[in-house]
Amino acid sequence: MSRGRVLVAMSGGVDSSVVASLLVEQGYECVGATMRLATNEDDRPGERTCCSTDDVADARQACWDAGIRHHVFDYTEAFERDVIDPFVTAYEAGLTPNPCVACNRHLKFGALLDRALKLGCGFLATGHYARVEHDGRGYHLLKGVDAGKDQSYFLFGLTQQRLAHVLFPLGGLHKNPEVRAIAERLGLTSAHKRDSEGICFVPGGNHLRFIEQRTGRVAPAGDILDTDGNVIGRHEGALRYTLGQRKGLGVACARPVYVCAIDTVANTVTLGGPERLMARSLVARDWNWVAGAAPEVRLRAAAKVRYHQPDQPCVATPLPDGRVRLEFDDAQRAITPGQAAVLYDGDEVLGGGTIESVE
Repeated sequence: MSRGRVLVAMSGGVDSSVVASLLVEQGYECVGATMRLATNEDDRPGERTCCSTDDVADARQACWDAGIRHHVFDYTEAFERDVIDPFVTAYEAGLTPNPCVACNRHLKFGALLDRALKLGCGFLATGHYARVEHDGRGYHLLKGVDAGKDQSYFLFGLTQQRLAHVLFPLGGLHKNPEVRAIAERLGLTSAHKRDSEGICFVPGGNHLRFIEQRTGRVAPAGDILDTDGNVIGRHEGALRYTLGQRKGLGVACARPVYVCAIDTVANTVTLGGPERLMARSLVARDWNWVAGAAPEVRLRAAAKVRYHQPDQPCVATPLPDGRVRLEFDDAQRAITPGQAAVLYDGDEVLGGGTIESVE
């Protein structure tokens, strides 16, 4: 007897391929689905991006190996609207966006989960390294047991209603050697496929070139300043720089300096010593509390302000307008507006939002 009908998000990689086969072994009725999100490598010769024809073929082969049907759903318009356009807008405003967070919130656990439910599937399964548990208080989003692969940081936008229909079969496994070994046991063609890296829709990782080609606007040259406002050099486009950057600055200084401010209105980049990057608090907007409601009092917890950062002890204060202030025990380096701040209680994700300002 089937344990339920599941739509499995298939990227063509080893993780999603293992997910499909594991769920079939566990007695679920599965259907594979690959999201077409952007133009593929065939349209950009020599530059690999997401949604390549090879990836779709690998996903189809994995479904064939698992004995399930495979579909390709076109979400290019939604991806442009909800991920790429905000990415470009944020960079042009001097922010450093995290498109993976937007993709998970709007596409994978938004549009694709909605489609799964419309197709009569009770669950959407993905290859994320995270866990979902349920008790009398509701659903809990937890870190994956593989600390090196844990992806809970990108999933803070999930709500109670969404978590009720999500499966993360790899959350209790380690990528190496467990998941790779399962892929080899199953004879999957993706068993030794390389993991994807970087922003999937930016060819070669060159975000400036991507933005210039997309907008038709070349980032103008401008002044590089020191922290006293003195001009110490020239840049070839402020969008080339990120907060905390040290290499490739094009300026010779007597001591190590870092990008400590980017002003896209004035078109300046400011360099300063490492002390200029340290801050104790931030305010985050678009905050989602996974439990469904904000706590009534200040909350002692821990937070990350970038992926793979160790948890940092802090106090979270819900603000009347829905934003959240995080005050850290220790000063944090290069807290970057546009990135995600994610709050944890041990292994549990309490919530998260987009860093708006650093205090």
